[in-house]
Amino acid sequence: MKHTYPAFLAASVVICTAIAQYLIYFYAPVEQTLGYAQKIFYYHLPVAWWAFVSFSFAALFAVLYLLKKEENFNILSHANAEVGFLLATLTLITGSLWGKHSWGVWWTWDPKLTTALILWFIFAAYLVIRTMPMPREQKNNIAAVIAIIGFLDVPLVFFATRLWRSIHPAVFHSEGGGLEPAMAHTVVFCVLSFAFIWLWLVRYRKQQLSQELKLETLKTKLLYQEEQE
Repeated sequence: MKHTYPAFLAASVVICTAIAQYLIYFYAPVEQTLGYAQKIFYYHLPVAWWAFVSFSFAALFAVLYLLKKEENFNILSHANAEVGFLLATLTLITGSLWGKHSWGVWWTWDPKLTTALILWFIFAAYLVIRTMPMPREQKNNIAAVIAIIGFLDVPLVFFATRLWRSIHPAVFHSEGGGLEPAMAHTVVFCVLSFAFIWLWLVRYRKQQLSQELKLETLKTKLLYQEEQE
């Protein structure tokens, strides 16, 4: 089982990504107004959704770390925050490409875009804290608090198009977002299939952080032994 799960995950990433590309370019019709530029949508939405999921888990594990002080929760929060930041960056980039084509500008201070940028800056601060020289527990506590604060912005980003007047389209509202069935099927598959990429990224980063902690602990023990001798 220990060796089966990574192989299953890798195979799922490859197979689902290949199927998603087929659906995007051969199954989903070309949108009449935006043309092929609309295909960005099938990448933009999955990375945005899984960024939200990753930030939510970062906050959940941050709370558990503050309550229980177990290093595993800190590592899981850290890994999810880093993956979430990567996906949020891709969300902003793909959103800007979409905006330039459909709105004529790379960026506009629309409520959804603004709250998303605030979220990106909060977790940018989180990553800066992680690199600062300070006692490990103090750094972990500050990072955990920032992860929790950042999570408070997630629902604001998600519901921005409903809370305020926004030019950003609401994709899954009661009328289905104006998507044709083939488009809706494709975007749902892309969102679900991206789960395997997200799982792979979080698992890989968690392993790296765990190994870094073991190495750091070993160095500390060796240094202590040398001082005792």
